Amino acid sequence: MSFLEHLGELRTRLFKSLLALAVCFLVAWSQSARIFSFFVKPLQPYLGGHKLVFIEITEPFLLYMKVSLLVAVFAASPIILQQLWAFVSPGLYPHERRYAGPFIVIASFFFFSGGLFGYYVAFPYAARFLLSIAGDFQPALTVKSLFGFESKIILGMGLLFELPVAIFLLSRVGIVTPGFLLHNLKYAVLIIFIIAAIITPTPDVITQCVFALPMVGLYLLGIGAAYLVPRGHGRRD
Repeated sequence: MSFLEHLGELRTRLFKSLLALAVCFLVAWSQSARIFSFFVKPLQPYLGGHKLVFIEITEPFLLYMKVSLLVAVFAASPIILQQLWAFVSPGLYPHERRYAGPFIVIASFFFFSGGLFGYYVAFPYAARFLLSIAGDFQPALTVKSLFGFESKIILGMGLLFELPVAIFLLSRVGIVTPGFLLHNLKYAVLIIFIIAAIITPTPDVITQCVFALPMVGLYLLGIGAAYLVPRGHGRRD
């Protein structure tokens, strides 16, 4: 394929991905109020019966837009991953193209698992800790700040849980080996905590650890996945 043909292929894959995202967004928009109630549910025990507030008149509308978009990203992720694989598959060997199904299933599984971990574990724990510090004050949480905080955790965890898949692919093409990953474990832990400090939506150490510790576990899981790669298949050009 020529350069222009590659651009045409990329445009086709992006269009199909955006179309899937748009369809999922419209479906989620029809149930956006119920979906937002689901997102707020883990925090209800700590609100003391108080309702969330909003300051700007456009906040509820924008909130439901963001809620629908977040759900659409997760719902359309298998299709987006399939389009990503379809774009890179022409550069793979025939025996490598059979990994399409496992790649889509496993990558989607880890993405959903990260989102569930963020919803059921990371977000409630971080919110409970931060609200416990403000025990002497009356909370008046805005819908914008709350969902912004929660969506960053859920989406961030979804992306972070793709780490084992990324390590496996890097090992498959010969860029890294299990021995290399184990030998540089201490540096990986340092980098993980730096990344967690950057992507954590709040500056506190507790929330940073909520992001970093699962990443360390995922890095070790990725090393285990790298051991599944047959040795001696050679480094890809």
